[in-house]
Formats: sequence, structure tokens, C-alpha cells
Amino acid sequence: MAKILIVDDDADITEGMKAVLESRGHQVFHAPDGRQGLEAVRRERPHLVILDVMMETGDAGFSVARALKKDPGFRGIPILMLTALKEKSGFDFKENTGDPDWLPVDAFADKPLKPEQLISEVDRLLAGG
Repeated sequence: MAKILIVDDDADITEGMKAVLESRGHQVFHAPDGRQGLEAVRRERPHLVILDVMMETGDAGFSVARALKKDPGFRGIPILMLTALKEKSGFDFKENTGDPDWLPVDAFADKPLKPEQLISEVDRLLAGG
């Protein structure tokens, strides 16, 4: 199936998503922070990146997304951004999804993501939607 990179510093969330995605036949890689995430993208060339917002800094995920979408070699890789910020702040990022400057991601979902939601989003993004 697809090569999927999860960039998230929460080991429990990562292991849960990895188990769900591997059960669907995907090859899953993990990076615990933005810097290692960018290195993993260059090394593994994933078909999809699942990216947390808050890692080593409160906005590390935004920086990674911007770096990937500015790079001609990686801008075509879909990014599913996950966060618990809506729950904590009340701010809904979904209306800004796709903004090339502020939030250049292909989809945005709130943590915790149920397995069926994860599968649905991943399938949709891999299909080009």
C-alpha cells in the first residue's frame, strides 16, 4: 500500500495510529519532532505525512508543513495535520486548511482521532481528495 510518516511526539497516539494503519497494509514510519520529520521525508519519500502541531515548540507542525509545501520535491505529498488545540483553545483550524502561507496542509483533524476517522482521512488523501 502506501508509505506513511507520522510526525508526533506523543508515543501513545503514534503507536495507536501505527497499529491501525499497518493493519490496513501501510508501511508506517515515525519521527518524534519536526527536524527529524523533515529528515525522514527526505529519506523515506512517504506518500502521506500525518503531522502534529505541537511538538518541540507550540507551532513546530506549522513550520514543517510550510517547509514541505515550499519544496518542489515534496509539495505534492499530502499532509494530514492533527492537534488537540481546538479542545484546549476553542480555535478551529479547519476553515484555514489549505491556506498556502498560514496552514498549507491538505486536511486537518482534531485529536483524538477515532480509527475509522483516521482510515477515512488517509484513504481520501491517498486517493487525491
